[in-house]
Amino acid sequence: MARNVVISGGGTGIGLAAAQAFAADGDRVLLVGRRGEVLEKAGVPGALTYAADLSKPRGVRGVERFVAAELGTVDVLIHSAGGSGRLEPTVDSDEPLDVVLHDWAINFGLNTLTAVLLTEALKDRLAYPGGRVLFLSSIAAYRGSGSGAYAASKAALHPYAFDLARQLGPRGVTVNLVAPGYIEDTEFFGGGMDEERRARLVAETSTGRAGTPGDVASTLHWLASHAAGHITAQVIQVNGGAERGH
Repeated sequence: MARNVVISGGGTGIGLAAAQAFAADGDRVLLVGRRGEVLEKAGVPGALTYAADLSKPRGVRGVERFVAAELGTVDVLIHSAGGSGRLEPTVDSDEPLDVVLHDWAINFGLNTLTAVLLTEALKDRLAYPGGRVLFLSSIAAYRGSGSGAYAASKAALHPYAFDLARQLGPRGVTVNLVAPGYIEDTEFFGGGMDEERRARLVAETSTGRAGTPGDVASTLHWLASHAAGHITAQVIQVNGGAERGH
């Protein structure tokens, strides 16, 4: 039976790969993101699209109304929206603390609030039993990210997901996180990555290669399957062995 799948950040990278995987099963997919033109060009067969800023309650309420009208029930909710903040406008200030505040606020808005607000808006529409909520964390949640802001914003999803798993578990809804390592062919690194850094990240893996959006999408697809029905409150790392299990 076809399921209703809502994917934030579904227009590019991991979100797009996940959308393609679910659409290939005949599921009905809704792509949500800030850039309507990117969603429209995604080319996912039969997909619905809705453009909204998920870090703002007004945008999330718009998604909620759209889901109510077009889907009714949500079988799978995937949070792939987010980023490092590199593509966001910088703060116009020489005060160092203004820069720190801006960096942390941007990262928590992009990575934490987008997921929390959308979940809270749609959790009563999750199918039960059998509903699935899947968050995209990061290897940075375990080892840091340089500035700390991005890593912290991803790590913050872990306790939220664990609490949500306890809350929704009695309804037969599972909640899990997938934490990718270095993944190529995404917009995460903005203008690209120098070859030296890329080689260093690949060398950290046991598999000797960079990850792909398809690697992560396949994991999300499996966690949303009936076979994964007794897996909840877990963080599944997809990093080729660059970070060991915890």
